[in-house]
Amino acid sequence: MASEILAFDYQPRTRVVFGPGTVQRVGELARELNATRALLVTDPGIVAAGHADRVKGGLQAAGISVLVYDQVKENPTTREVDDCLAFLNGQKTDLIVGLGGGSSLDTAKGCNFLLTNGGRMQDYWGVGKAAQPMLPLIAIPTTAGTGSECQSFALIADEQTHQKMACGDPKAAARVAILDPELTVSQPRRVTACTGIDAIAHAVETAVTKRRNGLSLIYSLRAFSYAVQAFPRVLEEPKDLEARGRMQLAAALAGMAIENSMLGAAHSAANPLTAHFGIVHGQAVGIMLPIVVRFNGEDPETRAAYAELAVSAGLVRRSDPADLALSTLAGRLDYLLNVANMPRSILDAGAKRSEIARMSEEAARQWTANFNPRALAARDFERMYETACEPRGEGDKGASLSSVRTRALDAGGA
Repeated sequence: MASEILAFDYQPRTRVVFGPGTVQRVGELARELNATRALLVTDPGIVAAGHADRVKGGLQAAGISVLVYDQVKENPTTREVDDCLAFLNGQKTDLIVGLGGGSSLDTAKGCNFLLTNGGRMQDYWGVGKAAQPMLPLIAIPTTAGTGSECQSFALIADEQTHQKMACGDPKAAARVAILDPELTVSQPRRVTACTGIDAIAHAVETAVTKRRNGLSLIYSLRAFSYAVQAFPRVLEEPKDLEARGRMQLAAALAGMAIENSMLGAAHSAANPLTAHFGIVHGQAVGIMLPIVVRFNGEDPETRAAYAELAVSAGLVRRSDPADLALSTLAGRLDYLLNVANMPRSILDAGAKRSEIARMSEEAARQWTANFNPRALAARDFERMYETACEPRGEGDKGASLSSVRTRALDAGGA
């Protein structure tokens, strides 16, 4: 099943411009979109780092007037999108520029929905619900995580219910994504760690979902291969631009994979942890990811798909048994989480065991649960959350990767 050539229907919508210093082309690229008035959507941290002024200056040098909305918050809700729209106060704009992490890009997309189509974000929960054309969007990520720059979805939480809504429409996709690894160097280590784990989770989940196809697999496998090598390097050497670039490409490629294949149970389980306990998304999905991999790996076809992922990153040989590939893959994920100093227990991260039943019901209702390769019920999430209450120790750090791999090579695997 994992090696089968799967059908796909791919309609690329985003031009991707990659390389150190490419943010300097923002004015040129905006003019190609016939822009005259831009709304720059970003957050206070990006302003403090000087990136917002850099982008604003590039746009102004091209003769484009710029309004700067710099109040984006992490995990944006419908209220934040409404605030962004209200900031315009009737002023005209013909281009939106999202600058920052996934929250800035999602807020920019959300504002685009309401500015051009009216109504509330809840009206666009789902796919293809925008009737009117939307403004061109330039997406400039300053993190290497969500891959939102290469997706047509805005993830916005309902302010009242805390339900995270995936609002997708082909018209919402960025017209241009500028991937400049220089912009990611200023990230604090914690942000690098959390966003990097998110990108890795995207690559792993998209490789096995029910919706995966021949094209999404190419993106998933390449994204994982880049990330698994570069992630430890960006943590150890934050100014390594090559590693930063590989992580940024990994995030973007994984975003393209999401666009074609969706996500699975790790994200379904992570969202209630974030909604109820404020656990950072990258940490929440990181805790759950190895547990979900082991759960899904009990299915032979999914185990073979995970084996393909491990082979693509050079963790095992194609001739190695699928069981070995699965344990090696899960072990490498454990290792990466430990290198990133991530919490390994949901209790250590701030969750409460008493809320497991409630979270399990909510996780089972998450949209991404529908695409998980194994069918899921609340009791399955309850089992995984219970497992996630027990921290995984330092012994996970390399045993599954190095010792198992060594035993395979000593056994003469080819």
